[in-house]
Amino acid sequence: MDNHVQSHHEPNRRVNKLASSISILAEQAFWRATGSRLIPGNSARILKNATENYPAWLEAIESAQRTIHFESYIIHEDAQGEIFADALIEKARAGVRVRLIYDWMGAFNATSNRFWRRLRAAGVEARCFNPPRLAGLFDPFDWLARDHRKMLTVDARIGFVAGLCVGLMWTGDERRGVEPWRDTGVVITGPAVAELERAFAQMWAACGQPIPAEEFPDINLIPANGDVALRVVASSPNSTGLYRLDQMIAAAARETLWLTDAYFAGTTTYIQALSSAARDGVDVRLLVPQATDLPVVRAVSRSGYRPLLESGVRVYEWNGPMIHAKTAVADGRWARIGSTNLNPASWMNNWELDVVIEDDRIGEQMEQMYLEDLNNATEMALTARRRLAPASTPRPRRFRERMGGGSSSRATAGAIQIGRSVGAAIANRRVLGPAEARIMGGAGLLLMAASILAVILPRIVAWLLAAIGFWMAASLFIKAFHLHREGKREERRLETAQSADSTSHKNAGAMREGQGRARIP
Repeated sequence: MDNHVQSHHEPNRRVNKLASSISILAEQAFWRATGSRLIPGNSARILKNATENYPAWLEAIESAQRTIHFESYIIHEDAQGEIFADALIEKARAGVRVRLIYDWMGAFNATSNRFWRRLRAAGVEARCFNPPRLAGLFDPFDWLARDHRKMLTVDARIGFVAGLCVGLMWTGDERRGVEPWRDTGVVITGPAVAELERAFAQMWAACGQPIPAEEFPDINLIPANGDVALRVVASSPNSTGLYRLDQMIAAAARETLWLTDAYFAGTTTYIQALSSAARDGVDVRLLVPQATDLPVVRAVSRSGYRPLLESGVRVYEWNGPMIHAKTAVADGRWARIGSTNLNPASWMNNWELDVVIEDDRIGEQMEQMYLEDLNNATEMALTARRRLAPASTPRPRRFRERMGGGSSSRATAGAIQIGRSVGAAIANRRVLGPAEARIMGGAGLLLMAASILAVILPRIVAWLLAAIGFWMAASLFIKAFHLHREGKREERRLETAQSADSTSHKNAGAMREGQGRARIP
């Protein structure tokens, strides 16, 4: 009888052991890809559009007792920006430590120096990330790295991560018939807020003196406030953590993978990951904006649809003024919300911040929100002649004008897509579609013009190339010098540590020897 029971339960034990092993391996893979561990014991709530995000942010700011940490790529100097400025100023004057980070490029042409002077005069500690500086002349790509994060924490008690910046385009203007931008954020309480604080401190130190260590909240001392497990993925240039994670999720999805992105320009590797998932029967969908003030960029963005559509990925264009959200939901239990767009600039070049949630309830809410968004979107398809066209009649636009600019330029995504298309044509890596004919023609004209200029004015072209070469060479020499100096510093630190360790061992040995002699009668 006992042997029968043992043999009956043995397969179940093996299955459970295998499932546990797979879970451990998956967690290990996610940890290595992102450098972010899964944090249990949180509460999380999805916030849709500015109508839910802005009031929640302002309510949290009003409740602050000790600290406010606010980071936003853009804060527009408009009526909405003034509302947040007034709220921060009021708390700073009340004795709350208010720290604010904005990006120089994001603020350019969006906010004046007068705006920042007003905040600083009231006690708000505002820092600008990566402004132009002389040292940047010798680092040609340094200016490309931007702080694209959007987050807010209050008293290390509550935190927000979103795709929204601050500006009237997110609220719209009903009197003028301007619809608000579509965007998504999340509010978090629980131990994960400590990781949001750490991410902010990372950027604060990149802009000046770091936050004192004693102000860091201890994640082990923050009590659990729910049953949601999540990761805080704080990306930095060249880390590619979220890029690897996005590819892993595309490979792991079994039933659904629904993506929303504001400035899509997927790499060949990522497009292949989505295409492979679709061919394997996964319901892969991509929702992107339709509206743009740059027609050539729209053509470029659309040229990237073709390989996706050919593999079975369903692509939709938002009919409103702008969909600015950067979200994903897979199999109804994995969700991502934050600032990272699906393009190389976000994956590899910017400082980004996203929350990755593993929870069935949140996953279901994200899926329902996605289906609601598709009610205001037009599906794209390939015609019999393999041209791009709407699968159904697009809904008429209900807005009359667009407001302002977003948190990143669609031209950046467009330039990346142009490079991919031209590179594919030259290297013959894939079949190009009719939608890319204009890109090929424009690139051909530019190359022809450059070639003619080189023939007519060879000396000027030579001097230009020489100047670029000297500039790049100087940059490399300066980088080599800094790396060499850092290596010497590391050597001195190791020598000091070894010397201290050696002295400690000698002292310990002398003490033991003295104790031994003292015991000898």
